[in-house]
Amino acid sequence: MSASAIFILDLKGKPLISRNYKGDVSMSEIDYFMPLFMQKEEECDLTPVLSHGKVHFLWIKHSNIYLVAITMKNANASLVYSFLYKVVEVFSEYFKELEEESVRDNFVIVYELLDELMDFGFPQTTDSKILQEYITQQGNKLEIAKSQVPATVTNAVSWRSEGLKYKKNEVFIDVIESVNLLVNANGSVLLSEIVGSIKLKVFLSGMPELRLGLNDRVLFELTGRGKNKSVELEDVKFHQCVRLSRFDNDRTISFIPPDGDFELMSYRLSTQVKPLIWIESVIEKFSHSRVEIMVKAKGQFKKQSVANGVEISVPVPSDADSPKFKTNIGNAKYLPEKNTVVWNIKSFPGGKEYLMRAHFGLPSVENEELEGRPPISVRFEIPYFTVSGIQVRYMKIIEKSGYQALPWVRYITQSGGACAGMQPGNAEIRAGDRLTGAAARGDITEVRHLLHLELVHPDSHNRFGKTALQVMMFGNIFVAEELLKQGANPNIQDGSGTTPAHDAARTGFLDTLKILVEHGADVNVPDASGSLPIHVAIREGYTDVVCFLAPQSQLQQKDSKGRTPLELAEDLGLSHIQCILEQHLSVPA
Repeated sequence: MSASAIFILDLKGKPLISRNYKGDVSMSEIDYFMPLFMQKEEECDLTPVLSHGKVHFLWIKHSNIYLVAITMKNANASLVYSFLYKVVEVFSEYFKELEEESVRDNFVIVYELLDELMDFGFPQTTDSKILQEYITQQGNKLEIAKSQVPATVTNAVSWRSEGLKYKKNEVFIDVIESVNLLVNANGSVLLSEIVGSIKLKVFLSGMPELRLGLNDRVLFELTGRGKNKSVELEDVKFHQCVRLSRFDNDRTISFIPPDGDFELMSYRLSTQVKPLIWIESVIEKFSHSRVEIMVKAKGQFKKQSVANGVEISVPVPSDADSPKFKTNIGNAKYLPEKNTVVWNIKSFPGGKEYLMRAHFGLPSVENEELEGRPPISVRFEIPYFTVSGIQVRYMKIIEKSGYQALPWVRYITQSGGACAGMQPGNAEIRAGDRLTGAAARGDITEVRHLLHLELVHPDSHNRFGKTALQVMMFGNIFVAEELLKQGANPNIQDGSGTTPAHDAARTGFLDTLKILVEHGADVNVPDASGSLPIHVAIREGYTDVVCFLAPQSQLQQKDSKGRTPLELAEDLGLSHIQCILEQHLSVPA
C-alpha cells in the first residue's frame, strides 16, 4: 500500500490534522489538493485520484471533511481506499459522528489512533474493539499499570484476546438475506438481487479454530456432488479472520473468530426471484371529489413459513383528506406528513391473500397528475427461510482443551429496497426522482451515470411531474448540455406554460440560455400569461439576456396586460433596454 501521509481537511481544504508516516513527501504538498480539486470539479473531470507532479492524492469525502492519503509511489489504490474507509469506521466507533467538530474536539485521540492504525505507510491494527482496549477517550487519566499495550496487538491473531473463558461455550449463526426487487406496472421484474450476510455471535473459551461448511456450488463441483441444492455465491467478502488461502484452495471457510458479535462474510446473488409478497393496486376516482384505493397482497412463499411485521406503504395524493379504511387483516393508518397510508400486518402466512380498501376525499384534483405516482413499498421479515437456498452444512469447533460447544443456526429473509411498486409508471418515477435530484444539485457525475449507465430517459418525470431540464441548477451549463445532448426536450412546458428558456431568462444565466437555443429551444413560445422569455428578462432587468433575445424574438408579442417588450420596458422605466429594443425594431425584417 505504502501511503506517505494522511490528512484530514475541512470543506475549504484547510488541514485539521495530519500524520507523516514516511517523510518522503513534503507536508506542504497538501496545499495543492484543494485548488486541483476545484479545477477538476469545474471541468467536470473530477476523479478519485488527483496528481500534482510526482505526488498523488487519494481522497474520500465523509460528512463535512475530506480524508486524503498522499503517496509518490504506484500504490495499490484499492487498499488505500479500503484503509481510508476503515479510518472512518474506527473514528465513528469512537466519536459516534465523524465530522469536523468531532475531530477538533478529540485531537489527542485522533493522533493516537492514526499512530496505531498505520506504521511507515502500512496498515496495522484496524479493529476498533482491540483499539478501544488501550486507547480510550479518557486516555490522559489512565494509570501507568493500565496503559500498557495489550498482548492482543502483538499476537498473530490481533482481533482476539487470549485467556477468554466461558462456562457455556456457544456459537450463534445468523444467515440474513435481503431481497431487492423493483416491479413495473405490468408486473415485470425490473430489478432482482439477493444481498446476504452471515453474522456470528461467539462465546467460546480459549483460541478456537472454526470451520464453516456451506452448500457452495463450486465446492460441490470440486467434490463431485453435482449442483443439486447448491448456491453460486457472487461478490463474496470475508472478515479479516478468514484464511483466504485455504478458501481459495478447497473452499473451506476456516478462521479464529473475534469474541462477541461480528459479520463473518457477505455475498450477493443476481438471480431472478419472484416477489415474496405480490402487490396489486387499483385506483378509482369518483366525480372529481373522492378517490378509492384497493390494494391486494398475496404471499408467494411456502405455506409453512410466515412473514412477520409486514408493512405496506401506499402513496396517496397530497391533498387527500377524510380517510376511511377497511381491511380483512391488520390495521391501516394515514400519515399525512408523508402522504402515505401504512397497512400493518403482524403475521402473514405463505399462500394467503388479503385486501385493504382506502377511501379519501379530494378537495382539489387538478394537480394530482403532476404529483406522479411513487411506488408502493413493502417491508417484512421471514424467519427460518432463505430465498437463495443457502444452508449451513456444518460448523466444526476445534480447541486444544477439547471442550464441547453448541452451534445454533437461524435463517432470516428481509425485504430490501422498494419490493413492489404496482402503480403505473413507478419505475420511471423513481428514475425521474434521481435524475431531477442530481440535476437540481448540479451533480454532473451522477447525471452522466444515470443517462449513460442506467439509461434513464432525459425527460423522465419525477413524482411532481417535472423533468431534469425544468429543475436543473441553471448556473451549471454542463448539466444543461448533457441533458440536451441526450435528447431532453428544450421546449417542455410546465402547468403555467413556462419553458426552460423562461427559467434561464428569469435567473439571468445567459450561457445556459445560449445552450438551450443551440439545441432547439424556441424563444417565441409564450407562457400562460402570454410572456416570452424576453418579457421575463426585461422584468428582471437582465440587459445581456435582452440583447441576446432581441434579434430572435417576436417583439410585437403582447403579454396578458397587452404590452409588447418595448412597452413593458417603458412602463418599468428601463431606458437602456428601450434603446436596445428600438434598434432591433428599426431594422427591416
